[in-house]
Amino acid sequence: MCIPFAGILLCIAVMPLVAPAWWERHQPIVVGIWSLLFLIPFAVVNGAGASVQSALECLVDDYLTFIVLLFGLFCVAGNITLEGDLAGSPRVNVALLLFGTMLSSLVGTTGASMLMVRPLLKMNAWRKRRRHIMVFFIFLISNIGGCLTPIGDPPLLMGFSRGVPFFWSLRLVPMLLLNVAVLLFLFYHVDMRAYRRDIAEGRKPDISGPGTQVHIRGLHNVVFLLMIVAAVILSGTLPNLPAMQDAQGQVLGLPIFGEVRLTLPAVIEIAIILLAALLSFKTTSVEVRRSNHFTWGAIQEVAVLFIGIFITMKPALMLLQAHGAELGITTPFQMFWATGALSSFLDNTPTYLVFLTTACAQGFTSGVNTTLGVVPVQMLEAISCGAVFMGANTYIGNAPNFMVKSISDENGIRMPSFFGYMLWSLGFLVPVFLLDSLIFFL
Repeated sequence: MCIPFAGILLCIAVMPLVAPAWWERHQPIVVGIWSLLFLIPFAVVNGAGASVQSALECLVDDYLTFIVLLFGLFCVAGNITLEGDLAGSPRVNVALLLFGTMLSSLVGTTGASMLMVRPLLKMNAWRKRRRHIMVFFIFLISNIGGCLTPIGDPPLLMGFSRGVPFFWSLRLVPMLLLNVAVLLFLFYHVDMRAYRRDIAEGRKPDISGPGTQVHIRGLHNVVFLLMIVAAVILSGTLPNLPAMQDAQGQVLGLPIFGEVRLTLPAVIEIAIILLAALLSFKTTSVEVRRSNHFTWGAIQEVAVLFIGIFITMKPALMLLQAHGAELGITTPFQMFWATGALSSFLDNTPTYLVFLTTACAQGFTSGVNTTLGVVPVQMLEAISCGAVFMGANTYIGNAPNFMVKSISDENGIRMPSFFGYMLWSLGFLVPVFLLDSLIFFL
């Protein structure tokens, strides 16, 4: 039953290379076929009701809030534009990547990615060699930068809702600083080489005026961005309030089918995010979106592909939940790589939760107290870093990865293929992660 999950990943990797036009037109059909190839055998083995419930669990419990959050951030960030004559040079690009990386822990990796991707694309529009800029953008802003707060990345929010203190993840500052320093050093030299080749070919940025002038349009949308951040925080805190629980301690919600319910905190989160997106569009001039070359293509592609990923990865997660404790993973080094490797291809939030549960079940008596048990500090650091950092290893490791790729493609940058991107991550990220594991997790 894991074959459909492998099949949909293979299609994402191969079809854009062998039949790009056909793939773009028929993505929904392919996703539907692979989803049915899981759901029908699952229904034969477990019954039609169980199959329907499995699909609805994926859609209601995971996919709905996931896609609404992406949609809200995509809309609000699309109504903010950075204009001026700042040209994309290696120093400017390093500064923007550093700023975006720090921003990720404040507004989330998705929020920072959607906020920074278009300005960076604009500033480097004059350059021919740009794909490496967006690859490192995914590495840093879409993933690694989100490790310092529960707002930064969903796995940390999951830990927060299980009793991990809100500011505990600030302990990951040394890991973040090491990774950012190494990757920005490598990026600067890669970008400088490409920059010099562009200049040698006669390419020049279109800069006019006596000095550098930069201004932001649609800045009021920061208020709506903060609304979305508040909604995410509420989604992690409201389920623990007695007012949101029934007499049995279950979170209040709307029954959908069988045991599937849309929880009241999720309804509140969705309502706030959609309101923020609506107000953003109502209060921002259409000229801002035109300046951003705003289209719906990126969010549509993510919505279609990830619904299939969420449904077909169900058996893989079930296997992991059933047998994760039997894998013999007992050290921080092992936890870092096991959590990271699976987070590269599965959703990193349930993967984080599985290994957090596995660690808490080992009977430790000192460390961080959670609702699942006690987990040693170094073990929790390894699980957190593995889930957040290694989401950068593939395009599907974290949702903003694919959105940044789609927006870059729309703006004329020929991004690496699925496997091509993995070569970049193997060449640049894996050595850095090896350094992390040797310094922090041995």
